[in-house]
Amino acid sequence: MLVLLPPSEGKAAGGSGAPLEPETLSLPGLAAARAAVLDELVELCAADELKAREVLGLSEGLRGEVAKNVELRSAVARPAGEIYTGVLYDALGLADLTPAARTAAEDALLVFSGLWGAVRITDRIPSYRCSMGVKLPGLGALGAYWREPMASVLPEAAGEGLVLDLRSSAYASAWKPKGEVAGRTATVRVLHAQVVDGVEKRSVVSHFNKATKGRLVRDLLLAGAAPASPAALVTALRDLGYVVEAEAPAKPGKSWSLDVVVTQIH
Repeated sequence: MLVLLPPSEGKAAGGSGAPLEPETLSLPGLAAARAAVLDELVELCAADELKAREVLGLSEGLRGEVAKNVELRSAVARPAGEIYTGVLYDALGLADLTPAARTAAEDALLVFSGLWGAVRITDRIPSYRCSMGVKLPGLGALGAYWREPMASVLPEAAGEGLVLDLRSSAYASAWKPKGEVAGRTATVRVLHAQVVDGVEKRSVVSHFNKATKGRLVRDLLLAGAAPASPAALVTALRDLGYVVEAEAPAKPGKSWSLDVVVTQIH
């Protein structure tokens, strides 16, 4: 099973250790693309803070993020599983997984990134600020930029098993499973169901959507579940107590769509 995750907007900073070693990152087929994004991002942030903030979509209060990007090559690097924070990662709780679940997480989880393309949770990276929605002056929109290198690297990373896609739309734009890989890919949407005036209404709640996805992955890992197909994933989630509505693809080359329906927001 390969689980595709979005990163977090905020990143943990500080700590001690060696700086980034790009050659050690997973998916070495992305190395050249990573180097190009890193070079332009560092150059942009070093040359013109105001322009950098405009490109990165940062307010005056976040100007420190620009300075942080300038130091990316020399800053402390830590495992990506420690760098990414926020609602989904709090719910996922990597730090207190059982040893078996942690090993499974290291094998299964792949975090998408505007700067790195995609990384494993064990890959050592510095704290940075560069979302997939950024449009760099030289390389252009990063979602589009990553499509070509991802197309040659991600199918191999997906192997022959289930691909569980939990990415937000901005990060999903960087790689869309195709052909045979798409047929064993399941995309998940979390819906909040509530009864209003006797009628059930469903809505997507961003914060809760992230938290539920984090808990869902955590529960699968702790249960030692290893579904090999979208249909098996539906069964595994239902066994774990989730209410899941599944829609198989209407034709080959399309992904499964799964709705996880919840009644309580927490």
